[in-house]
Amino acid sequence: MQQSLETFTAVLSAEQFADTVIQWQKQHGRNDLPWQTDADPYHVLVSELMLQQTQVSTVIPYFQRWLSRFPTVQQLAAASTDEVMALWQGLGYYSRARNLHRAAQQICRDYHGNIPSEANELREIAGIGAYTAGAIRAFAYDRDGVIVDGNVKRLFSRFFAIAGDLSTSAQQRLLWQLAEHYTPSSNNRRYAQGLLDLGATICTPRQPQCYNCPLKPNCQAVKYDRVDELPQRKTKAAIPTRHGIFLWQVDQHGVLLEQRPTTGIWPSLWCLPELTADSVSHAEASFSQHGTFKHTFSHYKLIAQVVTHKPNQPHVAHASATAIQRQVQWHELSNIGLPAPIAKYLRQHLPSPLSNT
Repeated sequence: MQQSLETFTAVLSAEQFADTVIQWQKQHGRNDLPWQTDADPYHVLVSELMLQQTQVSTVIPYFQRWLSRFPTVQQLAAASTDEVMALWQGLGYYSRARNLHRAAQQICRDYHGNIPSEANELREIAGIGAYTAGAIRAFAYDRDGVIVDGNVKRLFSRFFAIAGDLSTSAQQRLLWQLAEHYTPSSNNRRYAQGLLDLGATICTPRQPQCYNCPLKPNCQAVKYDRVDELPQRKTKAAIPTRHGIFLWQVDQHGVLLEQRPTTGIWPSLWCLPELTADSVSHAEASFSQHGTFKHTFSHYKLIAQVVTHKPNQPHVAHASATAIQRQVQWHELSNIGLPAPIAKYLRQHLPSPLSNT
């Protein structure tokens, strides 16, 4: 039976909850992250998109390099796609980079380079969903921004003893209702950071430090000895394996690369041309194996074979009708966006003497 919102909010008043989080954050929270120094809305936008599904420690060097290259939203808007993708290389989930680029262009076009503070306007910008809109309102403008991410879900699941699959629409709705109810009308920047800090450093997925948690006296998971079982986890399905075939075609000057489509894996990045299994099998005598690599995505594992044309054999057509291919000079590789496994393969197989540089 679905419990009402009032049942959960009776655990602790909104004022007491917010004050507890705020006071703890002042003393124990993270207050020296690079994007916290001046709460510039552009800095917040960049950090929030980078932090999606990525740990803080990984993001920090990327964030610093990004602001060094694109210190303003106007400079990002004016950049080329290749510049943006090259700087994002290795951070993964490349759609975030394209969304950030599009967002900058939209902000310059529609808002004269000023990132809006109203939730309805923020939600109209590329790549900004409910969480990011709330984070920008809270961190950039110290306004009542409602946030629900993985840290907040875990914290709320334990504090309110919310059982069941948190990914269902009903549970998602409950979590957002709770987040809205407990969001204060002031000190929003510190409150939002406190929620994230508690989830990231205290109410961790495994071995949470309940003894250091300021919310422990009212935590329902502690009260009913359910900390280890909440939030309840779904059984993950086995990740399937897929096979890919890529072409290695190089000379002393560079390597043939193909720009990936804007959708699918590695969107808009430059990659070794991908061949179909049929095209290789139909011209098997023309190819020999050059090497292999593996890469794990969130939804499948890729086992890749890299092939090259045999000497004295005719080159087989391999470009699709819409593919953009070009011979990229070796010195240009650092200026274009490459998928991490392709960049690694290129480094490992650069022709001598380039391999020694």
